[in-house]
Amino acid sequence: MKVRKAVITAAGWGTRFLPITKAQPKEMLPLVNRPLIQYAVEEAINSGIEQIVVITALGKQAIEDYFDRSFELEYFLEQKGETNLLKEIRELSSLVDICYIRQKEQLGLGHAILTAKGIVGKDPFAVLLPDDIIDSRVPALKQMLEVYEKYQASVIAVERVSKQDTVKYGIIEPEKVADRIHRVLGLVEKPEPAQAPSDLGVVGRYILTPEVFDALEVTPPGKNQEIQLTDALQLLLKQQAMYAYEFEGVRYDTGTPLGWLKATLAFALKQPDIGPEIREYLRQLL
Repeated sequence: MKVRKAVITAAGWGTRFLPITKAQPKEMLPLVNRPLIQYAVEEAINSGIEQIVVITALGKQAIEDYFDRSFELEYFLEQKGETNLLKEIRELSSLVDICYIRQKEQLGLGHAILTAKGIVGKDPFAVLLPDDIIDSRVPALKQMLEVYEKYQASVIAVERVSKQDTVKYGIIEPEKVADRIHRVLGLVEKPEPAQAPSDLGVVGRYILTPEVFDALEVTPPGKNQEIQLTDALQLLLKQQAMYAYEFEGVRYDTGTPLGWLKATLAFALKQPDIGPEIREYLRQLL
């Protein structure tokens, strides 16, 4: 069955960016001239996704406003003759069919995904975490969809992490089946290096079968009383096969100030209008 729907989670508090995220959704922080969440939306669209479910929370109204129409702004730009900007602004509201669900309690990633059950239904679906920006020639999600179409099973994105960083990731126990593709034998949430079954860490892209909702509904709360997606995937593994894919591309963790700054510099340097000047400025600073 073709994957037509994607869930983008945007309900977190953004505590690592406080105090700015007290009033500004983290997902709306700019990466050059676009907010972080737009990169996730565009990756989904460029991968063939037709409907996006955004999981939001209290104080995230700016996300909905951003992808909605702004008639006053459009009129202002039209009167000024800013035709290129007007076209770009109008395109934002017609990128894709987007609906919003509010997660009323901060009960973890697994719980956030579970709130989308009523809209996703019995279809396979993708999950994108907008903190993870993946710069690649072919969208990372599109790469994963090719794996899904081959195996007709859940696919999770992984990348090699350093030994000391296993405590920051869900780590898989892999069985290699093809280039960049592993069958998942087990998952461990943030293990100590000595207990990690591999160096393949799970990052913010998933393609999941609808049975994951059944697993999430019976997954007991874990750390901080949150429902962990990793724990639900471990339950799902008992019922069906699951695969991990080492995507081609460079991932930036924009969920931290340092990661966001790295991504901003990397993307700015690639912009033809400002890249050369940024490069020269950095030379002067260093």
